[in-house]
Amino acid sequence: MFFSGDPSTRKRVDLGGRSTKEGDARKLLEQTRMERNRRLLQKKQNSAALKIQKVFRGRRSTAIVRSKVRRDFCETYGDNCQNVDRHCFEPASSFLPQFLFFFKAQSSGDFVMLVETCRLLRKFAHSSGDILSLFSGLDYSSEHNMVDFRVKKLAFTCIEAIHQNRDRLRDQLLVTPEESTISTAILMDAMSLLLDPKLPWVCKIVSYLQKRNIFKLVREIVTTAKEGSRSPTMNGSILSLESVLFLVVPHVGREPCCCPVTNILFHQVSGGTQSYDEDKEALAIATGSSFLYAAFNILPLERIMTVLAYRTELVAVLWNYMKRCHENQKWSSMPSVLAYLPADSPGWLLPLVVFCPVYKHMLTIVDNEEFYERGKPLSLQDIRLLIIILKQALWQLLWVNPLTQHNSGKSVSNDLSKKNRVDLIQNRVGVVVAELLSQFQDWNNRQQFTSSTDFQADTVSEYFITQAIVEGTRASYILMQAPFLIPFTSRVKIFTTQLATARQSHGSEEIFAGNRFRIRRDHILDDAYNQMSALSEDDLRGPIRVTFVNELGVEEAGIDGGGIFKDFMEKITLAAFDVQYGLFKETVDHMLYPNPGSGMIHGQHLQFFHFLGSLLAKAMFEGILVDLPFATFFLSKLKQKYNYLNDLPSLDPELYRHLIFLKRYKGDISDLELYFVILNNEYGERTEEELLPGGKDMRVTNKNVITFIHLVSNHRLNFQIRQQSSHFLRGFQQLIPREWIDMFNEHELQVLISGSADSLDIDDLRENTNYSGGYNAGHYVIDMFWEVMKSFSTENQKKFLKFVTGCSRGPLLGFKYLEPAFCIQRAGGSVSNEAVDRLPTSATCMNLLKLPPYQSKEQLATKLMYSISAEAGFDLS
Repeated sequence: MFFSGDPSTRKRVDLGGRSTKEGDARKLLEQTRMERNRRLLQKKQNSAALKIQKVFRGRRSTAIVRSKVRRDFCETYGDNCQNVDRHCFEPASSFLPQFLFFFKAQSSGDFVMLVETCRLLRKFAHSSGDILSLFSGLDYSSEHNMVDFRVKKLAFTCIEAIHQNRDRLRDQLLVTPEESTISTAILMDAMSLLLDPKLPWVCKIVSYLQKRNIFKLVREIVTTAKEGSRSPTMNGSILSLESVLFLVVPHVGREPCCCPVTNILFHQVSGGTQSYDEDKEALAIATGSSFLYAAFNILPLERIMTVLAYRTELVAVLWNYMKRCHENQKWSSMPSVLAYLPADSPGWLLPLVVFCPVYKHMLTIVDNEEFYERGKPLSLQDIRLLIIILKQALWQLLWVNPLTQHNSGKSVSNDLSKKNRVDLIQNRVGVVVAELLSQFQDWNNRQQFTSSTDFQADTVSEYFITQAIVEGTRASYILMQAPFLIPFTSRVKIFTTQLATARQSHGSEEIFAGNRFRIRRDHILDDAYNQMSALSEDDLRGPIRVTFVNELGVEEAGIDGGGIFKDFMEKITLAAFDVQYGLFKETVDHMLYPNPGSGMIHGQHLQFFHFLGSLLAKAMFEGILVDLPFATFFLSKLKQKYNYLNDLPSLDPELYRHLIFLKRYKGDISDLELYFVILNNEYGERTEEELLPGGKDMRVTNKNVITFIHLVSNHRLNFQIRQQSSHFLRGFQQLIPREWIDMFNEHELQVLISGSADSLDIDDLRENTNYSGGYNAGHYVIDMFWEVMKSFSTENQKKFLKFVTGCSRGPLLGFKYLEPAFCIQRAGGSVSNEAVDRLPTSATCMNLLKLPPYQSKEQLATKLMYSISAEAGFDLS
């Protein structure tokens, strides 16, 4: 190809050579750059060395000056501040500037001087009653800069001194103001004086304390105190450290401080003379809530909840705010207070994270009359609205906008990244809202004040139900944390599916498989305990077949295909849970609970309770309903829940009335000569038991009467039956895991055990009935039978159901799920006088009614009524 003259197409040839000058220049540039970097590094090292020398010289000079100032201070004011008077705190005095200059928290001598300074401050403040003039003299306005600087330095010095010496003062950190001679109490009392809300410098002190990480210091102080041998006093007094923090509360959250607004949360609710606009009120709610959310992770929750619930108007103020926002359908955004919250964070997030745990704590103290009749702490109308707000918020958190990762929400992670903080607060809100809603549901079950559907989410679909069975899904998490959001019938379907899967995996449907036992009818409980109590968990889950032995020692005919075992379960539960046997007692409402004195009757009573727990679980596992009405406070033990004062009426209404009388007693309770002891009377044996160590010498007073009331309730509802309940629970959980039971509250759990107490659906029963022996759905006797059944009262219908199935309650999901299906069999063969004179009989193990061919509806009704009222016995043939 010939060259065309276009230089762009001309081939270029690289001969590989380079100019020697070009290589020398590159090498020279590299050497120059390295030399420049070396000189720069040397310059930095020299500069750093000079700075270090200056720092050390400065520290040495400062130490010399501090030593000189300390000597001058001691010469003027004394080694132990013995020459200090009230004028030494005024602006013209050098007392505070000198002391704050040389003070070192690690120095024991300086610490002693600080304690004495604070003691004198407390003395002068109490004697004059005017701490402002103590620091500022006659004119605060002209000296405010100097005064503000001194008081904020003094306040921080007090908390810093406690923090630096916390290991040495381990047993003195959690003290009360009444312990006024202890050094830590003196220092924190001085801080409380300086943080008086009426003083003009409070905002500046709080701002300074925040900059110096007061919350970190307090957290480390509390952590060290927990490791000490001393525990906080329980006489109702607030700890000195808590007093300081509650004085800090109204000022936290914004710069400049807006304490006139945030004081709305604590004791200073507007009485109508002062109004707050919407933005300021939202700001007050946000700042107070953000601080308390942080404080919940620092202080012991029990004490801080008590203070917030009963010594502030926090609940009322937060509720009024949330109620107004809900009614206006407008929630103010709060990310300006907590910068890590996204801009689209719901406005209810911060208020709920504080409101729910405080209100839940209040409900543990409130009695039934206060809640249902007096509307304390909120009226029933407000509670209905609150339930709606909580339900909507919880559904949004758990399903609409769920977290990426679920956890317990009860600990604070060290990872303070923005996303992790958002997850922490959202997860915490989900936990506390679910707990409060669950408690409201308990109150509603005791005495209904709202529909049970008010607790259910509005948009639970079939897809949700199918997902709830799959472990690890969002729906399964909701089922575990907030089961009340899901309709009861849907949860029952999930439960029956879990049971069916477990039964199938253990082959319980196989007729000729499983363990076989010979049981004497007249020794049914003893034989069952001796033979079955040692069964393993796998054996219990598998099929159990029973052969009955009659009074003559002869085995009864018949193959146990499930019907005989059902009859066995009915008979043994009636025998074991009979109050005459001594393991269980009845409340005044004839509800069963463990007998606290069972050990006085049976030597192996705890082993029996374990066996009965597994027995009840086996009935539920096999889908057998047993007519056992348990007391609610005992069913709580199956859910491993704690019972409180408001559960006591179901056990002992008379004792409950006496305790409420003490709670509302206006006089001096100490005149009643009550002590922290309780008298037990079991089978004529009277024993006295202390509610607290040394309780027999501890008199009940107006200060500790609430503690006494709850200790008595705890003793009767929890402590007395703790061993029996614990062994019963262990046996029960061999077959029914806790996560299955946690899907239901106590009221629903009773329905699982005994079936629905609602009126029977006769049409549903008819649609799910089989016929044999010559009967069919169109037979004239069958038509008469159903007409008679519909004419029966609800009570008689329940008697009939008990007559044919052994239980007066229907299956949870309808008679379609009755196992085996209800069947009507013709009895007596052909129509004859002998046949129609017979009474209807039943085989409860087969859910079978043997009905003679009566000629008239009146005759059928009379005979059937006689049988169900006389409880004509079991007929296996």
